[in-house]
Order: sequence, then C-alpha cells, then structure tokens
Amino acid sequence: MLDLLFETSWEVCNKVGGIYAVLSTKAKTLQKRYKDNLIFIGPDLWSEDTPSPYFLEGKSPLSAWLAQAQLPEGMRVRVGRWDVPGKPVALLVTYDTLYRYKDALYTEMWNRYRVDSLHAYGDYDESCMFAYASALVIESIVKWKDNPELKIVAHFDEWTTGMGLLYLKAHLPQVATVFTTHATSIGRSICGNGKPLYDYMEGYHGDQMAGELNMQSKHSLEKAAAHAADAFTTVSNVTARECHQLLERYPLVTPNGFEQNYVPKGSKFTAMRTAARQCMLKVAACLTGQHYADDTLIVATSGRLEVRNKGIDIYLDAVASLRKSLGFVSSKRKVIALVLVPAWMKSPRADLIENLHATKPHLLFDPVITHHLHNQDCDPIYNRINMLGFHNDPKDKLTIIDVPCYLNGTDGIFNMSYYDLLPGLDAAVFPSYYEPWGYTPLESAAFGVPTITTDLAGFGQWVLDRFGDDSDRYGVKVLHRTDGNYEETYRSIAMSMMNLYVMSDKMNRAIRNANRTTSKAASWDNFIGCYDEAYSYALDKAAERNEKNINENN
Repeated sequence: MLDLLFETSWEVCNKVGGIYAVLSTKAKTLQKRYKDNLIFIGPDLWSEDTPSPYFLEGKSPLSAWLAQAQLPEGMRVRVGRWDVPGKPVALLVTYDTLYRYKDALYTEMWNRYRVDSLHAYGDYDESCMFAYASALVIESIVKWKDNPELKIVAHFDEWTTGMGLLYLKAHLPQVATVFTTHATSIGRSICGNGKPLYDYMEGYHGDQMAGELNMQSKHSLEKAAAHAADAFTTVSNVTARECHQLLERYPLVTPNGFEQNYVPKGSKFTAMRTAARQCMLKVAACLTGQHYADDTLIVATSGRLEVRNKGIDIYLDAVASLRKSLGFVSSKRKVIALVLVPAWMKSPRADLIENLHATKPHLLFDPVITHHLHNQDCDPIYNRINMLGFHNDPKDKLTIIDVPCYLNGTDGIFNMSYYDLLPGLDAAVFPSYYEPWGYTPLESAAFGVPTITTDLAGFGQWVLDRFGDDSDRYGVKVLHRTDGNYEETYRSIAMSMMNLYVMSDKMNRAIRNANRTTSKAASWDNFIGCYDEAYSYALDKAAERNEKNINENN
C-alpha cells in the first residue's frame, strides 16, 4: 500500500477531452482508498474574471506546505479540491515564469535522455513548462514530508507531462514513477495523416515516422518517459500493441473505468430522458419546420473533431445509406441523426433562437446546422453533410443535424449538458478507426443507450474479449474494422440502425438493460486493481533502485 499518490495531467480541473473523464471519474475510487494522500496536479489557466468551474479553492492539508514552499520566483500554486465526486485534493500551478529556465532544462533532458526539443512547435513548450512546474511542486512536497520511509508514486498522463517525470527520475529517484500514454503521438499522427496503421503496424518504426511527420520532439519525449518510468501503462490491448511497436516498450494495460454514480436511476432517469427528447425534437422542428412525433428515432455520434480517427466519415455515410433504405419501408416514423462534435463555433444561430421562442416555427435557410462557424466554408463535417446531399427535405424520413458546439448547458440552443441529453438517444454510433479506449461508447452503454462501436476501439475490443460477439445479449454492437473495409463497415452500421428502427419496444428495453449491465463490468471498482498492479510494480522498481544507490554509496 502506498502512502502518497500524485497524479499530473493537463486535464486536471481543465475539461478538454477524454482524459478529463478518465481522471474525474477515477478520482472517487482513488480518494476512498488514499483519502487526502491523493493529490491531483493541473495547470492554472484561470483568473479572477474567469474562475475554474471545476476547482474549489480553499484550505486543504497542503496549506501548511504552501505557506513555507520555496519555489522559483513568480511561480504560483493554488490549493483546494477538484469539484468532482470524491472531491480529491487538487493543486493548480502556474508555469509562465519558468520559460527562463527552458534552454537549461532542454539541454539537461537531451544530455540525460536524448529528448530532442530542437524541432518543437505548437503546444510543446507550454506542456513542458507545466510538467516541469508540476515536478517542482512534487519535489517540494516530498522534501517537506521529510520521511524516507514513505512509499510515494508520481503518476504522469500523456506526453504533455513527460518532462516532469524525467525531471523527477533525475532529481528525486526515491519516488516511484508511472507514465500512461492514452494514445501515442506517432500513432495518432499516422492515422490523422491518412496512413494505414494496423495492416502495416509491424513495418512502422517510431523514430523514423517521427522524422517523416515532423514529430521528433513530442515522440522523443514520450518515448523517453515511457522507458524511464518505473511502470509504463496504456489503456487497452489495442494501444499496447501500438506502444510496443512505436515506443519499443510493452506496457501494462490499465483500462478506463466509469463511475456509475453519474447515471441517474428510476424516475429521475425517466424524467431526464423525457426532457432530453423534448429538447432535441423541438430544436429539430424549429430548424427544419417539420413536426417530429414522440416515436422519432434519435441517433447520434460525438467526440473530438477527428473525422477519420473518430469514424465521423463512416457515420455520415452510414446515415446517408440509412436515408436511402428508409425510402423502401412503409413506416412513416422519422429519424434524427445528430453530429455532436465541437468545431470552431462562432455563435448560436439567431434565427433558430427566434424560432425556439416562436408560436409557429418556420423552415430556416440551411436547416442542417445549429450554430454559426468561423470557418463554415471549410469545416469538414458541414461540407461532407452538404456533399452527401442532405437538405432535410420534408419528404425525407431522415433529418441530419450538425451541432458544432460544446454541450455544457450554455450553448444558446439546447442549453443542456451532454450528459443531460444522452439519456434521450435511441442509439449512439462510434465507428472509430483510432480510439485507444473509447469513453463515449462506454458512457452511452452506462446510460442504457444502444451503442455501436468497432474492435479498433479499446472499449469495443474489451467487450469482445469479456463478453463475446452477442450484441442482443450484451447491448453493445462491436463491428470488425480494418484498414480496408470502410464500405462494409458503414453498410453494417446502416443495417444496425435500421434494425433499431423496426425493433419492438420489448426488444429495445432488453438491449437498454443489457447495456447497463455490460457497463457495470467496466466500473472503476473492477478496473482499479490494474492500477494497483502498476503502482506496486513501480514501487518495487524504485525500491530496487534506491537499495542499489545506498549500496553504491557505502
């Protein structure tokens, strides 16, 4: 059992992407075990005018440390708690004053670990300065504790924190380190550049691809952190293979769990589902000027704006295929297909807002999108919708709606959060090509939404490994996807959506219940043991290193 656990991530108290969901839901389970000996560290990106909605500043067990902490001049740390279930201790650190040490730090990291920072661009410097600041905070707290008998683990997430791990390894070797890659920078880049990752996996060399894709700095940092860490982990067997090939170290697998307390129960869930459906049906009606009955099938995809990696292209082609198929069935039931993917949103549409408050809504110009975009002419989702010929004509049974904003409850149109709208869906589709784990399908399953994903997503492969290919029994439909079966995949998705369209209410309820049961097997209570293994492994490695250092010094 460890005595002190630090976890550092750019997404602590900073809701950016999937890692926020991982850490914020894991926090409650960890906090139960370690109480206030669990300390999360994140970037302080906030001000008095725009305070963090996720951070509760105030007195904490580390207030005494902060009062005497000796940190570089100008570096500030705020102590408090992360406003998520469990309310763990959290520290927010500034790092802007550390840029003056950048050249010396990068030189040290090159000399010690061959981290190539010369080719850095984009968010590299900012990430490294945050990671460095986090490591200085950990170093200061450990020295303040002044107890060499303490078993301490410092856990770093993603390449963005790798510089902090390397600093601790060099300057505080008594601390056990864990490094988790949620997706390799090179693997994501290979996919993002349209190259086939899986069929040619054995032919890729990480260092060579880093040069080809101008990723030398991020890749060298990530690879160095993976090799220097006492325990190297990733989130799925799918990504473990990728890590082994591109980073040249095989990781422990620590799957991402889900906190079931996020899901409402009983009458509360029923009320949320009703409210969500009413909201989505009303927005669709006010956008298109059509009427949508209560039995309208509402399907959606969501995630980051990575059209190929997230399978948004396949989803749109599947929806187009479904639209054609619906023309051959006698049912008049309608379908609404939503794309809940944040883009470069400018503002909610004023004409849609006006329609939402009107007694009798009318058809709007361009009835496929809910918000204005800064780059509407070149937005990949909006353009693909138009290329596929979607105009939301009343004679079509299928309506497609692009929702290019963060659903945080203040978007101006829905004004409901993603988790508030999720219960209203009848199906969720995540046909990922590159998805190390896949929080969105796990969340959908937890909310009882019939879910479609692929075996290239870590969660999809976990479902197959754990339950087998039986979606009627376990709720989650996992499609086989390769580098070469694009058309087969989108046609299978279209067929699955058609099956839901014609499915009886009794069968639909059975699938919803099966989804909830399946998702419970992926709870943090069931997965946290994998983290125990990683922490134990790291502590053993640190103990061996420290014993060796003691013997060499005697």
